Amino acid sequence: MGKAQGLGLYMLTQFASSDIADRLKIRKPIEGLLYQGSKTGFQIATQAARIFTPAKSSGKATRLPSQKRNNLFDLTLTDEQQMTRDSLSRFAKEVLRPAAHAADEAHGISADVQTQASELGLMYYAVPESLGGAATEDSLVTQMLALEDLGHGDFSLAAAIYAPVSVANVLTRYGTDAQQRQYLPAFIDETKPAIAALACNEPSVVFDPYKLQTTARAEGDSYVLNGEKSLVLLAADSELFIISAQLDGQPALFIVESGLTGLTLSEEPAMGLKAAKTARLHLKNVRTPKANLLTEANYREFLDLGALASCAVAVGTAQAVLDYVAVYANEREAFGEPISHRQSVAFMIADMAIEVDAMRLLTWSACSLAEAGKPFHREAHLARILCSEKAMKIGTDGVQLLGGHGFTKEHPVERWYRDLRSVAITQNAISL
Repeated sequence: MGKAQGLGLYMLTQFASSDIADRLKIRKPIEGLLYQGSKTGFQIATQAARIFTPAKSSGKATRLPSQKRNNLFDLTLTDEQQMTRDSLSRFAKEVLRPAAHAADEAHGISADVQTQASELGLMYYAVPESLGGAATEDSLVTQMLALEDLGHGDFSLAAAIYAPVSVANVLTRYGTDAQQRQYLPAFIDETKPAIAALACNEPSVVFDPYKLQTTARAEGDSYVLNGEKSLVLLAADSELFIISAQLDGQPALFIVESGLTGLTLSEEPAMGLKAAKTARLHLKNVRTPKANLLTEANYREFLDLGALASCAVAVGTAQAVLDYVAVYANEREAFGEPISHRQSVAFMIADMAIEVDAMRLLTWSACSLAEAGKPFHREAHLARILCSEKAMKIGTDGVQLLGGHGFTKEHPVERWYRDLRSVAITQNAISL
């Protein structure tokens, strides 16, 4: 996109400086476009490759039942969960970790990694069995474990892989029967699974997800959306978005297909999440059918599940930092002995281990309650606060422990440091 933007600016500059601009009396509009283009980057239309054919409702929406649990907080994994973890751990180690540096440099996930990720079958945990998936009950804990394992490979790649799964989760949890039948089959298309993203963050100071600047108003048989969404994962590749907007004074969620008139995006390169290709979404009088309002959405629950998804990835990446610096501290020698023999280093690593376990336990506890259909807002809030704070601290300490090496791209810790800072900044970029 950078080359395309540069070429566009070059062509516009040449045109604006020619006599043609004066003869056609369009110099001022061209100069205005040049200014805006150089200031924010060109806005481009979103993807419009797939046609989502409307489906008639044949009954009640499919909802996955909560798993039956006793009142004990049991950390024992089922055989299926352990097999899933083993598979994803290998994938994270053998595929994500080696590909992460190149993905960070290229600002995007490669087609090969995307294909291998699709073959893992994560989407089938989100789509009900009656609609072609494999889910028969709510699998929040299993999905949380999957995110933790993927995050151990790389935070940014994990987020990119899980962005479409997150949209499928939202449609399964809150979509009507017609919405589910129209959109969910595309996510398990064996030829080309749908790419989709959540668009909830906004470029405002002290962003409050309950007081959105993006607005929606009813007009005829449509809702008209206006506003901006920032740090949208995979925005340029997405065929479908779940967008939050203020409707009649209350936050609401809308299904918005890409390619609609007035829906454009611009580059928004960030400090981290580079492999997820973050971009800013612009909505100018975008019309989406009234049937695309998620009328059954529990907005607070949606925010809490998004927070837990971020926490799960953060736990995995924080564990990766801990694992890496522990080995480094034992192998790196100074003054004739490993630096791990120094109390300041040993205590810092011990603190990191305590913090990672605290992050994990709070996240697991909240997800366990949610999966059992019990109230979990308090636990999700506590997990988000702790993970937001400790993720940044662990990333910082990891860089510090590597000394000068921590400042270079020779080691992955600097990338994890950048990615972990997003936990405190992004709101529902992914969701369980």
